[in-house]
Amino acid sequence: MFKKFQAEKIFDGNRFLDPQQVLITSADGTIENIVPASEAGDDIQQVNGIISPGFINCHCHLELSHMRGLIPEKTGLVDFVFKIVTERHHPEAEILQSIADAEQEMIDAGIVAVGDICNNPLTVMQKQKGRLAYYNFIEASGWLPSVAEERYERAKQLQEQFYIQHSAFKTSIVPHAPYSVSSALWKAIQPYFENKTVSIHNQETVFEDEFFLQGTGDFTRMYEMMKIDNTHHQPTKTSSLRSYFDKLTKAKNILLVHNTFTNEADINFISHHTSHIIDHTYFCICINANQYIEDAVPPIALLRNNHCNIVLGTDSLASNWSLSIADEMKTIRKHFPSIALEEILTWATINGAKALEMDQTLGSFDKGKKPGIVFFDEKLSFSQRLL
Repeated sequence: MFKKFQAEKIFDGNRFLDPQQVLITSADGTIENIVPASEAGDDIQQVNGIISPGFINCHCHLELSHMRGLIPEKTGLVDFVFKIVTERHHPEAEILQSIADAEQEMIDAGIVAVGDICNNPLTVMQKQKGRLAYYNFIEASGWLPSVAEERYERAKQLQEQFYIQHSAFKTSIVPHAPYSVSSALWKAIQPYFENKTVSIHNQETVFEDEFFLQGTGDFTRMYEMMKIDNTHHQPTKTSSLRSYFDKLTKAKNILLVHNTFTNEADINFISHHTSHIIDHTYFCICINANQYIEDAVPPIALLRNNHCNIVLGTDSLASNWSLSIADEMKTIRKHFPSIALEEILTWATINGAKALEMDQTLGSFDKGKKPGIVFFDEKLSFSQRLL
C-alpha cells in the first residue's frame, strides 16, 4: 500500500523539484520514489503548499520546558543564566508534564529529530516512547577546578542512565560553554569526544570574548553573583573560540551553538584545520533565542560568505516563545530577506540530519529513508506533519 503526495512545491532536502513530481512512500512513511505525475497512477493526495522532509532541531533544552515565560526578555545572557541556575527547580510532576507537552509541540510543528542538552534524567521517560529521534548531549559544567572530578563523574553517571534506559540512545558527554568548564574538567571529558558529535554554547554574548581576551566583562559579575571564586582564570589573550576549539578536533562532528558574536578571524581559525574538521563543523543558529536573551542577530551573512555549514535550533522554552523550526526560519527571513527559502530549508533538514549523525534515515527524500513529511506555505505561517 503506497501513499502519494503532490504539492505546489516539493523540497527534497537539497532543492525544490519540478511541481509535476509526485512523492511516493510506503504506508509507514519510507520513501519509495519521486516520479512525474504522469507515471504516478491514481490516489494522489494534493497538498496546498510546500512539502519537505521533517525538520531537525539541532539545539534544545527539553528539560527546561517548565520555565516557559518565567524569565523576562532581553535581560542579557548573564542575568538569564543566573535565573536558570537559581529558578529551575520545580515539582517533578510539573517538569515531566511540561516535557511531554513541549515534545508534542515539536511534533506538531513538523520536527522529527532533536539535539537535546541534558543535565538530569528527567527527559528519559518521554524519550523512551520513541516519538522523536534524539541525540542526547550530556552536559558537563563546573568552573571551579576543585569540582572537576565530581562534575566529570556526574556526567558519566548520567550518560550511563540514558544508556541503561535505552541502549539505542545517541549520547555524548559535552562541555556546556568555554566560560563554565575549567581546564581540569576539559581534561577529564576530552577522551569522550572521539567519534562523537560534540556540542558547545559558543560566543553567545559579546562579554564571552572579553572574558578570554582580558579577564573582564559581565562574566566576572556572574561569578560574583554565584559566589564562585574566579581567581584561577588566566586570560588567554585570544577569542573564546580560539581558546578552546583545538580541544574538540577529535570529535566526529562539532556543533557550535549560537555564534552570535563569532567573527571572521574565528572562522578563518577553523578553516586552517584539516578539511575533515571544516566539513564536520556546524554552526547552529537559534535566532529567536538570541532575540529573546540578547536582542541580537547572529552573523548569518558572514557564515554564508565563508561557506560554513549552518543548522537550526530553538534553544529552550525558557529562552524562546516556541519550539518551532518554522518560526526560526520566519525570523531569519525577516532579517535576511535575500536568502532563498530553498537554502534555509537545507539548514533545517539535511544539514541538521548530518550534524546529528542521522542522515542515513532523516533529512531528505532519498529512497529507503523515513524522514517524515511536513507541509507549510511559502510564508511559513504554519507547519504540520503529514507523516
